[in-house]
Amino acid sequence: MKMQTEIPVYARTTGKHHSRASRLVEKVPAVIYGPKVQNTALLADELAVKKYGGRKFESTIFKLKSDDAKLNGQAVLFKQVQVHPVTRRPVHVDFYAVDMTKPIRVRVEIRLEGKPAGLADGGLLQAIARELEIEVLPTAIPDFVTADVSNLGVGDSLHVSDISIPEGVKVITRAEQTIATVSVVSEETVTTTAAPAEGAVPAAGAAAADAKSAPAADAKAGDKAKK
Repeated sequence: MKMQTEIPVYARTTGKHHSRASRLVEKVPAVIYGPKVQNTALLADELAVKKYGGRKFESTIFKLKSDDAKLNGQAVLFKQVQVHPVTRRPVHVDFYAVDMTKPIRVRVEIRLEGKPAGLADGGLLQAIARELEIEVLPTAIPDFVTADVSNLGVGDSLHVSDISIPEGVKVITRAEQTIATVSVVSEETVTTTAAPAEGAVPAAGAAAADAKSAPAADAKAGDKAKK
């Protein structure tokens, strides 16, 4: 399990005015909820949210550090972090209070391991899925899951059902989900120009050319009539 870093949190008074004032002192409005915790409004340290609120830490369990005895030491996950569209500063955080005795669903990184056999035949390894959704006890969340691609030849694919899963981990992602493939990239690109179908609207350039040639054709027809 990943290290349980502490996230400082503080009591919060709800309301837009209080939220704006809190951001001036680098505190982010937040809420904590969960099966055994009453929904509680609080403030989180902005520096900690910026550091740990990204996808890299979405399966990491943190501990709250608070003067409130009910919250201090509570295990949580960053469930959602809302950021300002311009400044990119966090504006609100949802913490999920984890019950350490019950399995939870999280996403963990898939790391490809080995050199595909198909590379020697001109193949190219392509990673299709980079995360795996699992259900596991909070104390047994793996940092990542390894997928061995060594046996992949040209045209082969590796699926979720092909990888080794740590004991105690239940996979939620579909077994047929492709994780990686080895394919050949063609160096030649064949470009063909098809004739327009009957009744098709001409391209802009062709239409312009036809428009220019029309007066000339009418003039010639007039000269023949006069003769």
